[in-house]
Amino acid sequence: MAQIRCCTASGCRAAGGDALLQALQQARGHQGLSPAALSIKAVGCLRLCGRGPLVALDPADGGCQKLYGAVPPASALALVQLALAPHAPGAATALAAHAVDGDHPFFALQQPVVLEGLGRVDPESIDDALAHGAYSQLQRCRAEARPEQVRACIRSSGLRGRGGAGYPTGLKWDTVALQPKGPRLVVCNADEGDPGAFMDRAVLEGDPHRLLEGLAIAAFAVGAELGYVYLRAEYPLAIARLRRALRQLRQRGLLQGLDLQLRVGAGAYVCGEETALLASIAGGRGTPRQRPPYPAQQGLFGRPTLINNVETLAAVPAILRRGADWYAALGTGRSRGTKVFSLSGALPHTGLVEVPMGTSLRTVVETMGGASGVKAVQTGGPAGGCIPSALLDTPIAYETLAELGSMLGSGGMVVLPEGLPMPQLVRYFMGFCAAESCGKCVPCRAGTVQLAQLLDRFCAGRGSAGDLQQLEQLGRMVQATSLCGLGQGAPNPVFSTLRHFRHEYEAACGGAPR
Repeated sequence: MAQIRCCTASGCRAAGGDALLQALQQARGHQGLSPAALSIKAVGCLRLCGRGPLVALDPADGGCQKLYGAVPPASALALVQLALAPHAPGAATALAAHAVDGDHPFFALQQPVVLEGLGRVDPESIDDALAHGAYSQLQRCRAEARPEQVRACIRSSGLRGRGGAGYPTGLKWDTVALQPKGPRLVVCNADEGDPGAFMDRAVLEGDPHRLLEGLAIAAFAVGAELGYVYLRAEYPLAIARLRRALRQLRQRGLLQGLDLQLRVGAGAYVCGEETALLASIAGGRGTPRQRPPYPAQQGLFGRPTLINNVETLAAVPAILRRGADWYAALGTGRSRGTKVFSLSGALPHTGLVEVPMGTSLRTVVETMGGASGVKAVQTGGPAGGCIPSALLDTPIAYETLAELGSMLGSGGMVVLPEGLPMPQLVRYFMGFCAAESCGKCVPCRAGTVQLAQLLDRFCAGRGSAGDLQQLEQLGRMVQATSLCGLGQGAPNPVFSTLRHFRHEYEAACGGAPR
């Protein structure tokens, strides 16, 4: 059967995806075709987000998938004709300008694990999710495995937290499961707030049952009967699809006594920090607290709480299905498996990429993204750093990026063009951190504002050698004394750009000595 898959993720919807989907359905009707003759399927992200709205054709003759981008509703009839007759000359000519090369390195070099269901599964249909294998691993765990066996598999896979710090996932699961006090809880941190990051949103919108299966497996592994998904109100489509998925799960009885709930936050960036997130779930103000005790010991409602982010949990079903050794073989060193990035900025091919750890930055940015004239790549969000083009051959791993003064973070990767003044970029991130500070601790509340004021002088070309020295000293103080990761990470862009682009600061203060 011929099939047309239309992306209905936020990016494509913003580019007219809903109108295109309606036009495709109308064109099918005008041709007198039934859904059995031609399936028109709403799916999640097709990855090449900069070319939305995107449509994938699976021809009736079983030929290769064809992908089209920036498709207007007026081309719906040509798409229907081409899906039924792959060699229809008029339709092929009409769509030629919209054709996307499926063999391009942007697609060819990816190795989907977390994203394997995106663009194929109808995110609003549990039947379609089940047909693609959803919940098979959860059911197998319940029927055949013990919780400690599941934890051992995750431990052996080498999976590390994909939310930023890279803490070993299996070790965290063990810590929660072995706490002497219960009951235990599980929480998915879906509060994706980094500028330029949209990986978690794509999974939430495009394959919500995959996340929920990973969260339910985690609950089984640590002995939890209550769990939460926490995400920001700025993701209305993700919220709607998660609510629908949870409702479908309950109706089918697949949770089997596990209570999973959705909590929507007001969009405070600091709630990405786990203790602030837990405070928000509990109904309090989203501010962090000092650790220890860690949430694994004493978290939500004072109970041992497992917290993982979307990408971490979404990798779990694939690991259990294909084995820990398979997943560990994908990576390099202590960085195992794959990593999802939202690739954006000054390059022609923007969107979602998933590559094995150890892939070089140059491969992602230049070969896959097609970038040229790159000045630097910013990774890790506001707490990350800027890596100059001369170091793009660096393999992607937790340790290698940290050595360059940056971090892997949740997976935002922004390509910066030549000519972009680094002090201005850092000023933007510092302003973001100052605005998002919860205000609980003085170093972050006051220090980020003072750092922003110092950066204003460099942006205006009025800096001095004393300002440069104060910028470094104040940054180290804020980093060392702030309560949580927001303040501790805020000076990182300052340090990374001073390390790699110090001359730009010196040029703004009369050539201050190194």
